[in-house]
Amino acid sequence: MAESIDRYAVFGNPIEHSKSPFIHTCFSEQTGQRLIYTAELVELDDFENAVARFAENNGKGLNITIPFKQAAWQLAHQCSTRAQRAGAVNTLVINDKDDYFGDNTDGIGLTRDLTINHKLQLKNKHILIVGAGGAVRGVIEPLLASEPASLTIANRTKQKAVQLAQDFADLGTIGACGLDELGDNPYDIIINGTSASLSGDLPPLPESLIHANTFCYDMMYATEATPFMRWAQQHGAANVADGKGMLVEQAAESFRIWRGCRPDTAPVIEALSKL
Repeated sequence: MAESIDRYAVFGNPIEHSKSPFIHTCFSEQTGQRLIYTAELVELDDFENAVARFAENNGKGLNITIPFKQAAWQLAHQCSTRAQRAGAVNTLVINDKDDYFGDNTDGIGLTRDLTINHKLQLKNKHILIVGAGGAVRGVIEPLLASEPASLTIANRTKQKAVQLAQDFADLGTIGACGLDELGDNPYDIIINGTSASLSGDLPPLPESLIHANTFCYDMMYATEATPFMRWAQQHGAANVADGKGMLVEQAAESFRIWRGCRPDTAPVIEALSKL
């Protein structure tokens, strides 16, 4: 009987842009781990059944991307402290077909990319996050742990931003507003946490948010500069980056959770940038 190979995948909708299979193939080769990793398009009303089918076919773990992170949190039978706090899961460990453990590696992925790869100091900085969905929920706790001077969440629907700020208010200075309420005060770091870049859109943002030293970061990524990145460049941001580094860093943490070893991210980020 042939030996079965552990299967992993990323579930999302859309998913054709995903670089996760490339990243985890690099990790498996680097660490000598034998596994298969694929990207799977999941219909919006079929997430729970899709996870169950994957589990029955030797599935050992899943990365979860837009728009299923909160659905994964609800599906997980147990969660890590950080996933529980976020109310969102981007990493599932499949212990059995009816036993899923949920974690969230987005926060550590973002903060490692900002502080290690981009060498940013987050302490005492004024940070703006655009968006209030599952991707943003996963990064607020570690950002606040970095002791910024302030953290503001701006969202099209103001109430979602307000609720998110209330959920994390015990951890630090956090504010909320609608996108139409953003004033003239600039920020040191602006993070786009919306999925607008995936559809070629740009949230309406006043150019006054940017000063000469502002770092603008899109949690999404594409083969070319995203609309948010182009907006930031046009209005004089000091530095602009997309989320490829975050993707690799959060993937490395997922890989560690699944396989018990942490791969070296630097060569994978370099390889990904050349695709």
